[in-house]
Parts: sequence; C-alpha cells; structure tokens
Amino acid sequence: MTPLRLLIVDDHFVVRSGLAASLGLEDDLSVIAELDRGEDLLKTYATTPADVILMDLQLPGISGIEATSQLLQQHPDSRVLIFSTFARDDEVLAALRAGALGYLQKSASRDMLLSAIHAVARGEECLPPDLAARLEKRRAEPDVTPRELEILTLVTQGNANKEIAAQLGIGEDTVKQHVSRILHKLRVNDRAQATAEAIRRGLVSV
Repeated sequence: MTPLRLLIVDDHFVVRSGLAASLGLEDDLSVIAELDRGEDLLKTYATTPADVILMDLQLPGISGIEATSQLLQQHPDSRVLIFSTFARDDEVLAALRAGALGYLQKSASRDMLLSAIHAVARGEECLPPDLAARLEKRRAEPDVTPRELEILTLVTQGNANKEIAAQLGIGEDTVKQHVSRILHKLRVNDRAQATAEAIRRGLVSV
C-alpha cells in the first residue's frame, strides 16, 4: 500500500520535527515536506503534492486560515487538517469555511492524530464531538456582515452611535439599524453584552 503523503506547516521547529519523526514511524504515512511559513505552501504543494496537510493556525506572515484558503482556491481537492495548540470556535469555523476538513488540538493523543489524518485523507470532516456540536449551532446562526463587523468593532471601542456615524460617514439612524441587527444576530440585549460576546467569539480583538 502506498503511504499517505503528509506535509507539515508549523513555525516551531521542535514541534515540526517531532511530528515528522513520530508520524514517519508509521508504515502507511510518509512526511514529504516541512514548512515554517504559510507563504511557502502553494509553491511547495505545486511540486510536492500531499494527501494531507497538517496546518498550524498561528504562523508568521499569513495565518493558517489564509494559507488554507489560498491552497483550496488553486487546488480544490487538497485536504487540510488544522493542528493547533488552541483555537477559538470562530477561528475553527473560519478554517472550515476556507476549506479545511478537520481540527485537532496539539494536546490530542497520537492515536487521535493518526485517526484524524486518515479521516481527512478519506475526505471526511473530523472534529472533536463537543466542538462539532458547538459549531453546528454556530453554522445555523446568521453571519455578521463586513459592515456590521466594522460597526461592532467601533462599538467595542466604546464609540456612541453618533461617533460611529461620523467616522463611517453614514447616518446615525443607519448605525442604529446596524446595531439592532448585530444585537439580534449575537442574541444579546445591549452593547455591553455585544462587546463581551464579540470578544468571546473572536470577532474582535482586545
């Protein structure tokens, strides 16, 4: 049986080399390339295609989400497993929307990692059950639009509607309508709750 070809993208040398050494012990797996930056993925994949890409989220330069998006745009059949120390639900959801098939924390057992690699290689979505349940609810929720996110960011910075209207060059009534829709989408009652929920979801950074 031909071994599955793995490509590892992780900026930590110890993690990357440790993964390569551990996974290389499996007869049905072969680590064919290791990268420390997402920017190098497209060029490497074009000459050294892999069956599964193990992708960290936190990378220097472009993020693992952006690297995944770029790869899937040019190679729709490529299969990415996000393997990260920690990720907020919004980051995982963004990675899945970018085309990743799975997510696993680096604290997972070796057996869990091997199982996830094989599942993703088969084209199956692979998520921990508790995360899958949370994301299922999130996927059913209406998305915050780019304009709403812009206004939400200004809200979390303490700006009043009048100040937001002035900064964005729109009417105050328009801001009020946007804020009302934001509260509804986030399922909160006021601006303070919206700020807390936006931070919890990772929609804005503190």
